[in-house]
Amino acid sequence: MALAASEAEFAPVALRLRDETEVTLRAVRPQDGDMLQTAIRGLSSESRYSRFFSHMRELTPQLLERATNPEGERELQLVAIVPADAGEVIVGGARYAGTEGSKDCEFAIAVADEWHGRGLARQLLEALMRTACERGFERMEGYILASNAAMLGLAKRLGFERVPSPEGPAVALVRRDLATLV
Repeated sequence: MALAASEAEFAPVALRLRDETEVTLRAVRPQDGDMLQTAIRGLSSESRYSRFFSHMRELTPQLLERATNPEGERELQLVAIVPADAGEVIVGGARYAGTEGSKDCEFAIAVADEWHGRGLARQLLEALMRTACERGFERMEGYILASNAAMLGLAKRLGFERVPSPEGPAVALVRRDLATLV
């Protein structure tokens, strides 16, 4: 079976979290659809809303297709995997998508509720930033609910600055130059 472009360019990495738990970070695969959908359904309604700005309970078939088949160099979808009784489960995911006609990309992250506070979101965002920089993106930005203090704090610690958001005061826009990663 041929590897997807993102899978060929992002080799699996073992991550050690704050509590010494090990997770595998890898590019999403087309066959991860069921596992990804299960992970989304397992998020609390608050976590789903924080990620999608919507009360969706699961991904639509179109969103699931897009999530498991990112577009080459312009998109990357990473998943954090741990072993489970039935094989493995996704405990977190991170994605960036390039902005058409620019060297900017937008990120989004979701972490299973029981995995919050272990440093997984930080490692996901750092991996996205490094890979985006390696692929020639110059700036990364993300939309974060203004009430999501944990994610806003993480973004600030990683060098993102808050800028005026076209979405209004309920949604923060954070932005970071990637040139300093080189």
